[in-house]
Amino acid sequence: MTTSSIVTEAGIDSPQLPPKIAPTSRRKARTARGLVLPGLLISIVLTQIPFLVTIVVSFMNWNQLRPDQTGFAGLNNYLTVFSNADFLESLWATVFITGSSVILALALGLGFALLMDRHFLGQGLARTLLITPFLVMPAAASLIWKYLMLDVNVGMVNVALNAIGLPSVAWNTDLPPVTIIILMTWQFTPFMMLILLAGLQSQDKGVLEAASVDGAGPLRIFRYMTLPHLRQYIEIAVLLGGIMLLQLFDPIAIMTKGTGGTKTLPYLLYERAFIGLDIGQAAAFGVITVIITLAVASIALRSLFKVFVEGKVRD
Repeated sequence: MTTSSIVTEAGIDSPQLPPKIAPTSRRKARTARGLVLPGLLISIVLTQIPFLVTIVVSFMNWNQLRPDQTGFAGLNNYLTVFSNADFLESLWATVFITGSSVILALALGLGFALLMDRHFLGQGLARTLLITPFLVMPAAASLIWKYLMLDVNVGMVNVALNAIGLPSVAWNTDLPPVTIIILMTWQFTPFMMLILLAGLQSQDKGVLEAASVDGAGPLRIFRYMTLPHLRQYIEIAVLLGGIMLLQLFDPIAIMTKGTGGTKTLPYLLYERAFIGLDIGQAAAFGVITVIITLAVASIALRSLFKVFVEGKVRD
C-alpha cells in the first residue's frame, strides 16, 4: 500500500501538487509570444514613443516664432492651458457636439436597425445604401455637406426649404454647431445601425413569437424584451462612437474653421501648433486630449470585456 492510499484511507486530504506544464504547451506558448512580439514592438514604436516625446515637449518652452528662447518650462504650459478660457470653451464644444451627435446617431441607428431586421424585397441593397455614409472619407463628406447640401444659395437643403415657402438658412455661418452635428450624425448613423442590428439578430425570435402569442403588443415587446436585450449593444455603440467622434477634425477644419462654438479640443490643438506655432502649448493640449480619450476608452473597453466574456451577466 502506498503512502498516498494510506493518507486517503485515514481521511486526510493529500496535498494538491501544482500540475506540470507539458513541454508541448510551453513550446506553443513561446511560439504564440514570438508571433505577437513583432506586432507589439511596432505598436510601441508607433504609439508610445511619440506620446512620450509629446509629454517631454509639453514641459518645454518651444515657440517657433522665438527659437532663441527654447528651454525647460516646467508646468507653465499646463497652467496656461487650464487658465486659458479657450480650453474650457473647447471642452464644452467637444462634449456638446460629440454628445448630441452620438444621441441622434443612436436614435436614428436604432430606427434603421429595426427596419433592417425585417425581411423584404431589396433588403441587401437597402443595407448597402444605408452603410455608404460611414464609408465616405470625413474630408469628402465635409465638402459634400458644405457646398452641395447646406450652401446658402444652391444647397439642396435650402432648395427644399424654398420649395415649401421657407427662407434659406446660412447653416455654416448662422448655425455652425448644428452644421457639424448634422454631418456627424449622417456619417455615424450607419455605425450605430450595424452594432444594434447585430444585437437584434442575436435575439431569440422564438421568445418574441411566444410573447406575441400570449397577447403582448409590439410596443410592450420592444420595451420589456428588445430594449433590455439591446442594452449592452447600445453601450458599445455609444462608447465606441463617442471615442471616434471625439477625434474628428476634418469637418470642423473644412466647414466652420472652429468658429461659432465649434472649436473642439483637436482643432484647438491644431491652432496652437500650426497657426500659433507654440509647440510646447500644443503638446500640453495634446497630452490632456489623450488623457480624456483614454478615460473614455477605458470605459468602452471595460464594457466590451463584460459583453464578450462568456457567461458574464449584467445586473
